[in-house]
Amino acid sequence: MNHLDEQSINALRVLSADAIEKAKSGHPGLPLGCAPMAYELFAHQMKHNPASPDWFNRDRFILSAGHGSMLLYSLLYLFGYGKEGKPELTLSDLQNFRQLHSKCAGHPEYGHIAGIEATTGPLGAGMGMAVGMAIAEKHLAAEFNKEGFPVVDHYTFAIGGDGCMMEGISSEAFSLAGTLK
Repeated sequence: MNHLDEQSINALRVLSADAIEKAKSGHPGLPLGCAPMAYELFAHQMKHNPASPDWFNRDRFILSAGHGSMLLYSLLYLFGYGKEGKPELTLSDLQNFRQLHSKCAGHPEYGHIAGIEATTGPLGAGMGMAVGMAIAEKHLAAEFNKEGFPVVDHYTFAIGGDGCMMEGISSEAFSLAGTLK
């Protein structure tokens, strides 16, 4: 990890903590604890294009622990996610976290901000969605990929908390994923 990576991780933490403190509402634990892991995914592991967030063959990121949404908003802000090459979130949007009519709601909402792949909120629901997306990817790859021409070769990444792991929906999704691997 280089100095820029460390500064970026600290920026994620500070942006998240400041927004949560300003709102007097939210969950700081996940953004503070998961910032290094999430940054590594977005900066070095995931295949994605913030200027083209709907690109078909992008990797998907699901924040199943949706109560930690400020981490996702900070990531999307720092990486410049938006449509038509224009970043969608501003610092002012982050500062309005959990306020009426804010772009940055208490839980991620699909379709409201570029880069949010799924609406999450009920614990474990994001894990089920992530497994479903992975199953769809596997099906599409089997249908369309040809030798030497992989049309579909993306992955789904998910972060969930302990509460997500204790829910029945996660248990069922993980059981299905293990059966279909």
